[in-house]
Amino acid sequence: MSTLLSQRFRGFYPVIIDVETAGFNAKTDALLQIAATLIDVDENGHFFVKQTLFHNVLPFEGANLEEAALKFTGITDPWHPLRLAIDEGDALKDLFKAVRKEMKANDCQRAILVGHNAAFDLGFLNAAIERVNLKRSPFHPFVSFDTTTMAALALGQTVLAKACVTAGLDFNNAEAHAADYDAERTAQLFCLIVNRWQQLGGWPLATPEPQTELPPEDSQ
Repeated sequence: MSTLLSQRFRGFYPVIIDVETAGFNAKTDALLQIAATLIDVDENGHFFVKQTLFHNVLPFEGANLEEAALKFTGITDPWHPLRLAIDEGDALKDLFKAVRKEMKANDCQRAILVGHNAAFDLGFLNAAIERVNLKRSPFHPFVSFDTTTMAALALGQTVLAKACVTAGLDFNNAEAHAADYDAERTAQLFCLIVNRWQQLGGWPLATPEPQTELPPEDSQ
């Protein structure tokens, strides 16, 4: 049976993904953290954040680690035992299990990645899927929703922190650049923009009233 969520994005289930990495090259640089924020919708069609799943990830064998990237994320020792990091294959399997459960509950056929600068997160997600040889991914391999573009349109901002502040959402720069924190804030931003669009009358699309044909001026 179709649900409000499945109707909204033609059967796609949006999942907010954020990754922290050891560089910018998805093929060569390590995936160090991954978070997935799941969303839901109430009886009025308003989206809200439901749950965030998070894993610290061990660098794959032979992965490149850029020193500047490690300093930026604060993950100075990716193998430190207190990180409780797991192999990227185990991390993906755990996240995908939860995503599939939500897809089924909401009658959605495919998950779609939502991210701030989504191409970056999707690139690292796809590279990890290929490395661990997962045969089936719930995510669309190339379609994504980018909150950078959405925030630019709705709020005039492209930086996540500035967009959140402009939208009236709390943002702590000291906690930023951790995958779980950034995923949750991105999810809140996504829900706010989608809900605001609904409030403005953009969803569901209003059916235009039929135009009344006026008589020719010379007949009046």
